[in-house]
Amino acid sequence: MSMKDFTYRLGEFWADFRKETSGLIGLGILALSIVVVLLEPVFLPYKDVNGNWRNITYWEDNPPAAPPAWTNLFSSQKSATTKRLDKPVITEEEDPEFGAVRVFTFKYSYKFDKSPLDIILKAKGTGMLFMNISIERPDGESVFLGQMYQDGLDGDPVRFAIDTDASSAVYEFIRNHASEEAIANSDSSNVKPTNIIFAKTGSDMLAAREALKGDYLYKVKIPASLFEDGSNSVEDMNLIVTGRVSGILGTDTSKRDIFSGIIAGLKWALFIGIITSIVSVLIGVLYGIICAYFGGITDTIMSFIFEIFVSMPMLPILIVLSAIFKPSIWIIIGSMIVFYWVGPVKTVRSMALQIKEETYIEAAKALGSGKWRIIFKHMAPLLLPYSFANMALSVPGAIVAESSLSLLGLGDPSIISWGQILHDAQLSGATLNGLWWWIVPPGLFIALMGMTFAFLGFAMDKILHPKLRTR
Repeated sequence: MSMKDFTYRLGEFWADFRKETSGLIGLGILALSIVVVLLEPVFLPYKDVNGNWRNITYWEDNPPAAPPAWTNLFSSQKSATTKRLDKPVITEEEDPEFGAVRVFTFKYSYKFDKSPLDIILKAKGTGMLFMNISIERPDGESVFLGQMYQDGLDGDPVRFAIDTDASSAVYEFIRNHASEEAIANSDSSNVKPTNIIFAKTGSDMLAAREALKGDYLYKVKIPASLFEDGSNSVEDMNLIVTGRVSGILGTDTSKRDIFSGIIAGLKWALFIGIITSIVSVLIGVLYGIICAYFGGITDTIMSFIFEIFVSMPMLPILIVLSAIFKPSIWIIIGSMIVFYWVGPVKTVRSMALQIKEETYIEAAKALGSGKWRIIFKHMAPLLLPYSFANMALSVPGAIVAESSLSLLGLGDPSIISWGQILHDAQLSGATLNGLWWWIVPPGLFIALMGMTFAFLGFAMDKILHPKLRTR
């Protein structure tokens, strides 16, 4: 086929395809999915998610089992959202205790009814590092949080969390403001520090906890003398406000960002579905053509083999194979291909039997064309359009099959897939605990991706299949 003929046929196909509304919807969703995969780093809130999905320390600064941030829109009591501040204002001033100090100031605007779960200071230090940490509240009160001293650093990470490192200092703040009776009547030692820092002071502050909204200044003071000889330094200082709601799709009980998992799993859903369907359908189409063309004993034997494979239950066998062999994405794809190739065989065989009797096939034989040349040159090109529709219709089944295996804990643990997200949710009792944001999104994306290829397949089948053509 010349390029001119190919271009003409492609234009003719597109003229029919754009009249199919469902096909255009499927094509649009598929195009958007491909863009997301190609620009994955742009869409990922956590850039290293692919290598750190099961690394607990990578997610330690996130809140556990936090609902999506947009749920605040439907709540009368607004919860603090997770936020990262990475541009402190750096000044120098005189301190009565330490003399000249370098001050790193983070400004946090608090406008919620429920306080953050934690505030975490992170940095990288070299040499010796001494920090004095405090928070200035909108009411003018200053809350001393603590001091941190480390020596022998070599670009090592430094971390200070209010929830664990400032509890005793915040308890002193409570003693200075709450009444003795209120302290005696409550277990103030178990009160979360952030609940106190972001609440108005008063004798009954432990019980009332009325939110104090406004601008909070988180200050880190480091003696300027530490930087004089150049052997000590601090860099990449940032502040993480761990909110009660977080991200677009919330977090799971391991503090992982679910939206990052959904985006990272998209490429694997497309890869598994497309590779499985392309290979299996091409094998099935070629198998059906060979059955029809050779006929006789060859057709009988190949049809018997086909009946064996088509009668075997796929999912139970895939479960057994995944349990026997070490779970791998390639083993899963290979196993699915073994069962999926039977899909187009019968239809292709019946169509090939008709094509086999055409005059131009007889003419090709008379001119001395070999059997394989006739199969690949004259028969396969006519049946390939049907295979395109069948490929699209096979993708949803492959995606669902992989998700089912992963849901059962038999998927490849080295990748992030939507089925594995559902598996983790099932193990953690997400349904019983009401963590709907952990269950609904991956399920919806599996259904959406299946619907996308189903729309494409139905549209192409209507256009390319001779008996279904309406135009």
